[in-house]
Amino acid sequence: MDTQVLSEKVVAQDRRALARAITLVESSRADHRETAAALIEDIRRKSPHQALRIGLSGTPGVGKSTFIESFGTFLTEQGLRVAVLAVDPSSARSGGSILGDKTRMERLSRNPNAFIRPSPSQSHLGGVARRTREAVALCEGAGFDVILIETVGVGQSETVVAEMSDLFILLLAPAGGDELQGVKRGIMEMADIILVNKADGDLKATATRTCADYSGALRLLRKRPQDPEGFPKAMTVSALEEDGLAKAWEEMQALTTWRREAGHFAGRRAAQARFWFEEEVKQALLAQLQAPSARAAMDQLGQEVAQGATSPTAAAQQMLDTLTKG
Repeated sequence: MDTQVLSEKVVAQDRRALARAITLVESSRADHRETAAALIEDIRRKSPHQALRIGLSGTPGVGKSTFIESFGTFLTEQGLRVAVLAVDPSSARSGGSILGDKTRMERLSRNPNAFIRPSPSQSHLGGVARRTREAVALCEGAGFDVILIETVGVGQSETVVAEMSDLFILLLAPAGGDELQGVKRGIMEMADIILVNKADGDLKATATRTCADYSGALRLLRKRPQDPEGFPKAMTVSALEEDGLAKAWEEMQALTTWRREAGHFAGRRAAQARFWFEEEVKQALLAQLQAPSARAAMDQLGQEVAQGATSPTAAAQQMLDTLTKG
């Protein structure tokens, strides 16, 4: 499909065209990358719409999919259009997704105001597919109001999702073991709101205690300039009983509104744009090493290093000189 036609269909909120566009930006083929870049620029010109980007992380088994289904359904009932970009762990053999988010979010996947797109993480750190950021831009162009970015819960390397979201939500389970020690300090420092899920049934009292523990821990962290009084904060929710979702959404809106008025929202987006510009440059430089001539030079220099004919430092400098001249 022609880039112009595809961009018009995406802006016109054609779901099939959006799915096709995301497939295009996820491709690593050189010709596809060029077309994808042109497509994103065209959509940016046609649709300057901005969505609220919410990054969501949590350890496996915490109930992220259940929460997203309940929360996404709640948002659509408020008249909002919701896109879910769910990054799944990848198969080491085929590279495909191991988990099927559309099967785990059956109710939301049938919702006409919701769009769910699973993507394999393909071993990328941070549990975020490399092209998730571009998929976010496409969903914004398609007029979605809220974009939920679900990540593989892998701990400290979740910094990547924080670089593409306006709010970072950390989902925790009650009595997850070691309580406060169960989560690294780094990811807690990035979180804007901590939601203790499964606050229902026999676990309700435990969830309340866990929430109190995290609230106390958050007060000990150094205050961040992008937070108003009382943030970051911990709250309890029950995705199963759909309890606490309205309150959580209220707090997310309050934080977003404050950041917009204080100038932190636009400043953060500008800093993120610069971060991804630098990332693209780094990835493009790394891609040069995959060219046949570069691979041959690497193999030759690698053999010389292995045989002791030259040092790793000297060989690396020689390789860099080759790339620079090329």
